[in-house]
Amino acid sequence: MDRVRLSPDLEISRIVYGMWRLADDGADTAPKAVQEKIEACLEQGITTMDQADIYGGYMAEEVMGAALTPNLKRQIEVVTKCDIVAPAGRHAKARIKHYDTSRAHIVRSVDTSLRLMGIDRIDLLLIHRPDPFMDQHETGRTLDALVAQGKVRAVGVSNFKLHDWTLLQSAMTSPLVTNQIEMSLGHVAPFTNGDLAYLQERNVAPMAWSPLGGGALMTGTGALETAMDEVAAQAGVDRAAVAVAWLLAHPAGIVPVLGTNNPRRIRSISDAERVKMDRETWFQLYTHALGQEVP
Repeated sequence: MDRVRLSPDLEISRIVYGMWRLADDGADTAPKAVQEKIEACLEQGITTMDQADIYGGYMAEEVMGAALTPNLKRQIEVVTKCDIVAPAGRHAKARIKHYDTSRAHIVRSVDTSLRLMGIDRIDLLLIHRPDPFMDQHETGRTLDALVAQGKVRAVGVSNFKLHDWTLLQSAMTSPLVTNQIEMSLGHVAPFTNGDLAYLQERNVAPMAWSPLGGGALMTGTGALETAMDEVAAQAGVDRAAVAVAWLLAHPAGIVPVLGTNNPRRIRSISDAERVKMDRETWFQLYTHALGQEVP
């Protein structure tokens, strides 16, 4: 598995395992079951685990932490996110869902994440959603301080537009090292609306959440899915591998974040590296995703 350098102090695996479903209803949250998922990733060179304080109703980090042995901790990089406050779990007293990028909330969230996961440092902390009430100076100083204190190795954002990125970065000394945004053959707008271009211009590796289109790309039966199946058959992989390979092929260096609780699917995540995606194949799939020929 290739590696991606986000900062002088941080490398992550080219494909990341997303843990947003780790504590879903019906999921096996026993430490042994979670350990098996992480070990299946490590066998493929997938060393980066993507979390968020809010995942699993604020339970996913704790489920992961209960499974992390000292040996596993040494082998993985941990990504987590904060700033979404939902009236559930530890925020049950909140009156309404909102965002909180205040110093008090970010520090409290980081300390809680460290405790729940049983780790000494978060490798990558992301602000989960743009906060329209953000004081960039307060937020920026807080993120810088967390890096300086060693609680966080690097910081980035998620779902930010260019103006959100530049506003926060203007008040920071630490660089923002990534933006995790939705990108897939089911959501191609970022390839032309500037979301991807501004990251590519800055040599910032983007992370892609929902690279399988929320599962829709796996169940669809249209022209796009037929074309994906043809590419998959040629490579001897499944449709999911083609969807991920399409993102990997882009020169921006996209880092897909894949989340599944299915052990068989976890073991096949790296199959995407077996797919040869030349320019015309990439545009063939893109054309079907658009539903029309490019201009």
